[in-house]
Amino acid sequence: MTPGRGGHPPDRLGLRGTPTGVLLLTFAVAVTALVAAVLGLTVTASLPPDDPLPAPARFGIAVATFAVAQLARLRFRTASGMVSITWGEAALIVCLYLVPAGWLPGAALLGVGAAWAAMSLLADRQPVLELVRITGSLTAATALAVAVASALGRPMLAAPTPELALALIAGSVTYLLTTAWLGGASLALRHGIPIGPPLLAAIRGKLLMFVGNVAVGLVVVTLLELDIRWLLLLPPPLWLLQQTYRHRLRADQERRTWRAFAEATAALNQLDERGVATAAVTGALTLFGAELVEVDVARGDGRWRRYRGDTGGQVRDREVKSPARTESGEQELVRPLTVGSTEVGQLRVHFPRSAPPTARERDGVAAFGDALAAALHDAATHRELRLVTARSSYEAVHDQLTGLLNRAAMLSKGDQALRQLAHDHPVALLLLDINQFKEVNDTLGHAAGDQLLRLTGNRLAALIRPGDLLGRLGGDEFALLLTAVPVVEDRAAPLAYALRQAREIAERLAAPTEVAGVRMSVEVAVGVVVADAGTADLTELLRRADIAMYQAKEGGGSVAAYDSSRDAASTDHLALLAELREALAADDQLVLALQPAVDLATGAPTGVEALIRWRHPRRGWLGPADFIRPVENSEQLGSFTRYVLDKALGVAAGWAREGLDLPISVNLSARSLLDPRLPAEIGEALRRHQVPPHRLVLEITETVVMSELEVIDEVLATLRSMGVQLAVDDFGTGFSSLTFLTRIAVDELKVDRSFVIRMADSPEAAAIVRTTVGLAHELGLRVVAEGVETAEQRTALAELGCTAAQGYHFFKPMPADKIGAVLGSLLDSAPGNVFPLRADGAS
Repeated sequence: MTPGRGGHPPDRLGLRGTPTGVLLLTFAVAVTALVAAVLGLTVTASLPPDDPLPAPARFGIAVATFAVAQLARLRFRTASGMVSITWGEAALIVCLYLVPAGWLPGAALLGVGAAWAAMSLLADRQPVLELVRITGSLTAATALAVAVASALGRPMLAAPTPELALALIAGSVTYLLTTAWLGGASLALRHGIPIGPPLLAAIRGKLLMFVGNVAVGLVVVTLLELDIRWLLLLPPPLWLLQQTYRHRLRADQERRTWRAFAEATAALNQLDERGVATAAVTGALTLFGAELVEVDVARGDGRWRRYRGDTGGQVRDREVKSPARTESGEQELVRPLTVGSTEVGQLRVHFPRSAPPTARERDGVAAFGDALAAALHDAATHRELRLVTARSSYEAVHDQLTGLLNRAAMLSKGDQALRQLAHDHPVALLLLDINQFKEVNDTLGHAAGDQLLRLTGNRLAALIRPGDLLGRLGGDEFALLLTAVPVVEDRAAPLAYALRQAREIAERLAAPTEVAGVRMSVEVAVGVVVADAGTADLTELLRRADIAMYQAKEGGGSVAAYDSSRDAASTDHLALLAELREALAADDQLVLALQPAVDLATGAPTGVEALIRWRHPRRGWLGPADFIRPVENSEQLGSFTRYVLDKALGVAAGWAREGLDLPISVNLSARSLLDPRLPAEIGEALRRHQVPPHRLVLEITETVVMSELEVIDEVLATLRSMGVQLAVDDFGTGFSSLTFLTRIAVDELKVDRSFVIRMADSPEAAAIVRTTVGLAHELGLRVVAEGVETAEQRTALAELGCTAAQGYHFFKPMPADKIGAVLGSLLDSAPGNVFPLRADGAS
């Protein structure tokens, strides 16, 4: 014997794996068929005395008629297996006319058995059990049909009458329903499915041929009654009718197949591996009428996962070893899943023994496998993109070495925590610096220094309480914001509490430990500052804590509290604010420096950002970093904002008179949005300078979204309704960038310069830039990259899909009296490439 699937010898009997219900049904049908055949042949048959044909001849004609009717079969596949339709009803009608009714079950048993045995031997290779089931079913159906027809009339050699036709039709309907029910019951028991679908599929597929069979049978009976020679005219019409049946079945099957193929491949359009593989298994089971489907998926880490489903409908999955390369067989098709040279998995479709795959189905499995491979590859790519995005988002706010918050996230989350507390609620900030950290690096190496930083971070993380914020600011500096400071009447209590916490932390950190094989004690200097939550932001608290920390180092102790009398900057800020008041009145100290943003493809200007500079009579030129923070925390913020807006709109009005129609961007402090009068003041300034609202772009930061005050939402909504545009400055540096876009409707995203500078060397920074650009395109927003300093950065941004940028590579900030000529020159060199703003109808 030749080994079959899995190393077992071929199952010629068909018993292996056959459900018990199928065995019992086959046995019952076979016994019924044998009994009907034997009983029918033992009953005495009355033939006409002058019958020209002897009894054996008539019986032989019946056997041959039943056999020919089966040989001229047509087959089609359903979701449950192959269904065969034959000329059985026509043969039944003819035999009822030619042969005594009792002989027909025996004739059917011999004719059907011989025909199916021959077809199995020459083509199908059907197992013996299947041959017994088919022969028994058709014989039993013949016996029941004969009984019904004989009860309604005596068909043998009877003249054609309506009554005879009715009896023959009733017998044919009985034959159709019986064979369809027995076939459907077998498929239902074999595959564990309801009997309804295969039964309806068989009847629906046979209905047209049934009508033709009955008509052919009645015509043959009529011609036999008239003159047997008329039968010589039947072969051509019968051949044409057979071809019509075949064409109709093939067209119906192809239509169903293409519809099912389209639905199955459309279901693969999912973004996760499990969804794709589950859809593939269920789709292949339905599409190919398979009894078992397996999809093996190759993971990026070398692991494999198998998704398996059968006709029961449930899909199970488990991790498996790398599957062996197997070839397709008679009952199973195996399709490697590859995209280019990348292996993504393997598809195996196992067909029922009664319905082996055809050439058309082999092509279908190949096409379905290609679609599945592409879907799995897309799902894997999307998964990797999600991981990269998540990792980039995590790394954007966490220190890579210790896993603590980094400086940017500490500032952002700290300011958020301060805003959520009552204005007079006390908070404490502890700034820690490791003593002799440089000596550890120098003597034990940087790896030991990194180990020491991780150890310190872990110890600090174990000491914090709910609500506290811990971060590494850089180097060997750590910051801890305490928000649960006790609120008591004694005003000295918060500082005493913070100092106790600082000393306890210093003692815990000083516990001996081992670093790079050397036992040591970690000593730290801690600067402590206590303030009410509404009196300073985290940047100011860090500045004060830094002063306190150096006081601790200078004093030789481990902990020191902030002493405002030793803070030269605090009095200097007061003087600076007084000088700013004079500058606002002088009108010649605060000047605008204007920096254009250009289209990366054409060089055309897309807008101009207004940056403020202070030409201080005593301190010299001051940049925004030197005075903006004190201004934002002072009562002069409103006057300062109106001053800058007035200057910027005056410049924009001058451009309009010169024919330069470009938007101007102005940075807006988050605190300015707390003033409900701001929209009216901006509207008045726009009318005074006759500048259309959409030519003004207000740049706000992501910290705006962290406030839940209704006044901010109302101010932004009013500005939007006026037509003023909003841009997000330094997008991506906050820890809630996506949340920001769901909260605030904006027109433009500005990619922070830190990502632009690092994207050539950092895949994570490049991924953030790419994601920001893609997000802007999806939302219909403009996107501008800040801080472009090299041609390589410009090229990389263009390749990532960024359309506009600004930075020293293009232009440094320049005075208002010089930028007009620059803008005019840029517009002249690219007159057709200035894109309209979104407010003008651009998407």
